[in-house]
Amino acid sequence: MNKFKSFLAPQLQKYVIYRHNLGYSMKASLSHLKTFDRYLLQKQASQVLLQPSFFMRMQADLKIESRSVNRILSSVRVFFNYLVRTDVYRQNPLNDIPYLPENDIMPYIFSPEQVNHLLSAVSSRIRKKAWHLYLMDLSYYMAVMLLARCGLRISEPLRLKLNHYRFDEKTIYIEKTKFKKERLIPLPQSVAIELENYLAARRGLLGNVVNNYLLANYAARGLNDNGVRTVFHRAVSNIGLAQSRQIIGNVNISSPTPHSMRHSFAVNTLNSVQKRGGSAQNALPVLAAYMGHSEYKHTIKYLKFIDAQQRLGLVNFIGTHRHQR
Repeated sequence: MNKFKSFLAPQLQKYVIYRHNLGYSMKASLSHLKTFDRYLLQKQASQVLLQPSFFMRMQADLKIESRSVNRILSSVRVFFNYLVRTDVYRQNPLNDIPYLPENDIMPYIFSPEQVNHLLSAVSSRIRKKAWHLYLMDLSYYMAVMLLARCGLRISEPLRLKLNHYRFDEKTIYIEKTKFKKERLIPLPQSVAIELENYLAARRGLLGNVVNNYLLANYAARGLNDNGVRTVFHRAVSNIGLAQSRQIIGNVNISSPTPHSMRHSFAVNTLNSVQKRGGSAQNALPVLAAYMGHSEYKHTIKYLKFIDAQQRLGLVNFIGTHRHQR
């Protein structure tokens, strides 16, 4: 089934297949190219219209954050490089299109106390009347707990299989996920105890039902992304931390999301190192390996956020001044 509808649909389809065959993950790029394809349809564009001015107008017409516009234009730019190499175009019309200035992004950081409150809120909603609801709710609690205590990406606990937990080592094996990296994560003792208690309950609830997922739903299914998000946001609301994203000057202050747990794990880990008299800078290589970062730059950014009190003070300062206006 053709994913594209504009006059460039054949070339877009060939390009996606070409990149996929080279081993590239096309999930993000495909979304960007679909946005471009829809814009071409909306403007009834033809080849003659695709001049630099067309793409500058597209930048203005896309009513989304500058960061997102830049990602879309970057994917389109690479696509046109492909068209130039395959002699469809003589030159790339995006070569001289500058990227839009981007706001700095400050992720929402949960304090260790807030993490504990959030997990308690999730735990308090576990239903115990029917075994299949109990298993499902308990599994979603474990998923959120692994995000919070181990800094996993949201997809990672959902894809874990039973044999990925190594009982003797108290480790979990994360198969190739983002950046196609794999890693072995040693679990904190408290997490290992919770996981083994969960597995004991899981065995009793499932009985003879075969389910290869570590975090099981009833029957032979695993958990899903939307379920984790629903459980997370309900808990955030229950403990009074729900807030919308704020844009202050050139800083985007994010609202709480499941990925905030990963950011919080990193920041709180570095804070803990400093409180014990260690160097947060020296801890970065170990943290990078634990979190599965492909490049050091993805870990070093957390140095900007290790002073949680300073961040909280900024948010409170902003809120106070807004109410005074």
